[in-house]
Amino acid sequence: MLAVAHGSRDPATVTSIRALLWAVRSLRPEHPVRCCFLDFARPSLPEVLSQLADSRPALAPLFLGAGYHLRVDLPAALSAAGLPPTHLAGALGPHPLLAEALADRLAEAGAPPHAPVVLAGAGSSDPTALADTTRMAEMLAAHLGRPVTPSHLSAAAPTPRQAVADLRRADHPEIALASHLLSPGHFARRAAATTATWTSARWAPTRPSPAWSCSATTRPGQPWQCGRPPDRPVSPQGCA
Repeated sequence: MLAVAHGSRDPATVTSIRALLWAVRSLRPEHPVRCCFLDFARPSLPEVLSQLADSRPALAPLFLGAGYHLRVDLPAALSAAGLPPTHLAGALGPHPLLAEALADRLAEAGAPPHAPVVLAGAGSSDPTALADTTRMAEMLAAHLGRPVTPSHLSAAAPTPRQAVADLRRADHPEIALASHLLSPGHFARRAAATTATWTSARWAPTRPSPAWSCSATTRPGQPWQCGRPPDRPVSPQGCA
């Protein structure tokens, strides 16, 4: 499996992606895992595809929803490498396991079961990505049994700040914000800057939650079963 993350100029992003893939590799040690980045970090996607040309890898996008990168950039990279579209898995979400992991993060942040929730996604100009954030909010609402408002940190409305303000005007004094972000960086800092009473952690801290790591191994056409990770996760190759 070749995991593809967006990449960032923030070194903490590479560290968080590496931590996530340690957990994934520990769950499925029989599957070799490499990783690469679309932009701002190395190794790049073309670089690793060239190195793995003989093994014809399957690409596993580390994106929380569909959008331009999954619809255009990754299929183009596969085509340039002589690989068929069937070698591209879907986005990580929306997925019920992510709803479970989001709920775990909210509980860790101390959010009580009565508080309305704002889901903070990265945002996009691509309607497909926005629809996936809305669907993820619906899944989380069904899991929690209370309302969840989708919001977007860029390119679309409402923003998390606006969504929190709207809930306060609707007489909700205590609001929880669920960060639907993969890594640290600009968007994570913006999500943490709202006036929400509780804000959950982003997806990939030092040790990703079991539900989140499990969702990263559950792919269309690859019905892997999630097991219990060992105490000492194994580092994936190619993501130093």
